[in-house]
Amino acid sequence: MHVELISPALEQPPEGLPALKVKDVAAALRVDTSTVYVAVRTGLIGSYRVGAGRGTYRIPRSALKAYAVERGIPLAELGVAL
Repeated sequence: MHVELISPALEQPPEGLPALKVKDVAAALRVDTSTVYVAVRTGLIGSYRVGAGRGTYRIPRSALKAYAVERGIPLAELGVAL
């Protein structure tokens, strides 16, 4: 029996700049990649999966921006174009 414990990810990426990889988001936030994975799995950062099987997460730039704004992180300190 398979039980889905995390909320489903977005089906399609949003238009605009390419989405970010988990390692890019971790570098921008100056945290470990495991911290980003936890935020993605708990729904704190919006994401979608790419690829077959387990795939990989991609984080839309708008989701990173929303996450930073909610936590009071200055966008200029992120070092990525949003």
